[in-house]
Amino acid sequence: MYGEERPRTSWSTSSKSHETHSGHESVVPPVPTVKVRLPDNQRLSTQDENDDDTELAYYDDHDTTHDSIDPLPLKTRTYTPTPVSSTLQASDEPRDSLSFRTSATSSRISRSTLNPSLRNSHARSESDRDLLSLPPLPPSLPSSRHATPAPTPPRQASPRPGTPSKPLPLKHPMSLHSKVSLVPSEGEDMEAFHVRSTYAQLEVSGVKGDGFEDGVERTRARIGPSRSSQLNADAALGDGSEKSKTLTPKELDTLASVDRYGFFTIPSHDRLVLLPSYPLLKRLGPISPGPPKAPSSATPLSALPPVLTPPKELARIAKWTRMLAPLKRDPGANVAVWGVRSGKEKKLRRRVYKGIPDAWRPASWELLMGQHAGVRGMGIEELERAYIDALDKPSTYDIQIDLDVPRTVSGHIMFRTRYGAGQRSLFHVLHSFSLHCPTCGYVQGMGPITFTLLSYLTPSRAYAALVLLHSRPHYRLHTLFSPGFPLLLENIYVQERIMQTTMPAVYEACKTQNVSTTAYAAKWYITLFCGSVPFQMQLRLWDAFLLEGYEVFVAVAVAIVWVYRDQITSASANFETILSLLSSFFVPEDEDTLMSWIKHMLSDKKLRASMHQWREDWHALVKQGKGEEALL
Repeated sequence: MYGEERPRTSWSTSSKSHETHSGHESVVPPVPTVKVRLPDNQRLSTQDENDDDTELAYYDDHDTTHDSIDPLPLKTRTYTPTPVSSTLQASDEPRDSLSFRTSATSSRISRSTLNPSLRNSHARSESDRDLLSLPPLPPSLPSSRHATPAPTPPRQASPRPGTPSKPLPLKHPMSLHSKVSLVPSEGEDMEAFHVRSTYAQLEVSGVKGDGFEDGVERTRARIGPSRSSQLNADAALGDGSEKSKTLTPKELDTLASVDRYGFFTIPSHDRLVLLPSYPLLKRLGPISPGPPKAPSSATPLSALPPVLTPPKELARIAKWTRMLAPLKRDPGANVAVWGVRSGKEKKLRRRVYKGIPDAWRPASWELLMGQHAGVRGMGIEELERAYIDALDKPSTYDIQIDLDVPRTVSGHIMFRTRYGAGQRSLFHVLHSFSLHCPTCGYVQGMGPITFTLLSYLTPSRAYAALVLLHSRPHYRLHTLFSPGFPLLLENIYVQERIMQTTMPAVYEACKTQNVSTTAYAAKWYITLFCGSVPFQMQLRLWDAFLLEGYEVFVAVAVAIVWVYRDQITSASANFETILSLLSSFFVPEDEDTLMSWIKHMLSDKKLRASMHQWREDWHALVKQGKGEEALL
């Protein structure tokens, strides 16, 4: 398990129950003591002479200069080695005779595991009772539904290529329901296994200063071979006390610096421009070119405006409370599925465009996805189980996912700490989803989408939501993320047809200046406008997206071009000014005005019919091999 090095095992009878062996008679040692020699580990355990089970005793096999140093903050223990004369060598036992997936709360294994001839139902029942008596995981640590115990050796230096990495020390009890994979799958790349195993073990131990510290890198850059480097890495592991201690003044200052969505206050932002409301007062339709002397740039902003509580949020919470009703409850009487009360269906669309209150957004998102997915809660449990089962399976995308996780979200307290709860959840959801659809696998645009779902849903529910968005034709993420991004090109074709029919001067200006729509709009469509507008605006766009489907983002793209039509057709505009303008970070002057414009555009039945026809035309062009020629 730990590379080429094979654990050396010896076991002997205790002094209390020592027996001799002679002739054909064989007396079974009543209380064997097991010592497993593993590299760089000094963790020892004591044996209760009245216990029928054995314990694993871990201690250092290489570094004799640190015999007095215990990498784990455990109390001092006394260890008396078994005399050599009473030791029965068992090093020739096959490796499968020892279980290397043991509980972190107890290193006990049954005697029947060591010697197949000693297996009996009594030993199994005693082992089962020992396992069932283990303490549960602390409330601050999530657990999965399936029990897969994990070993407890501390973190060692970077392994040699082709050898599995060694597990991290676990500083507090692990639940029986936690699923931790410490054995590489057949044919799994060792670097990918190191990544997967590290995230799994840190899901059990946690990390210190989650949300307040930067954390210690363990996968993209390995821990150094020095003793101090390893001790610093071990000290960064959680010990179960983080959630119970009093916050320090530094931590209080950190919490005071984040907005209501968890983002740190950012004093400045690159390419921050104002999206004015005045052009949105005119509905979409054929329009003449703007004045030639119009400026070619938008109004820049020096910083993002503060995130304020919507003035009508409390009133809207009350309205949503009266509009929604529980349809299904789980065994604990918690609401599992929400529905719209009879007679309130016509109000749903109007209230979604006005903005779903944060308090109701998790339930409302699941409601909207359930309506279009046709499941209404059915199948969600199966998807959650599939998510948990996939955590123990290898993925060829694990290394790339790990590289992208720290850079997916910038300036959010939940995703600040390396291997913190947010980063671990993001990795696990993307890992499981990469196994769900071999065609799509993983692409970088999935990260921001998953982050948005994790802002309101648990990891298992976020995975279920991602699967629904991927598999249902109303959302079409499978077509978006398939090789070649076919939905991206299809949406760009529809956007250009709308520009050509309603803003012909803008279309000709982009064509003259060789501004490809893909150059600025690809990010919009692949990330569903994550990172292109403020987070509170993105949430409102997602509210409409989950209600209306993917056409919403075509409407948003057209709205942005519509707002800046005069700058694009200006006499002073050129390739650089147009591309820079449309690649900016847009801050709407008034969110309600933008959402109202999008709602009216998608309510135009004639336009929606034209959009449907343009999609059919695009599919025909692709079959003829003329798709790329039809785009700017």
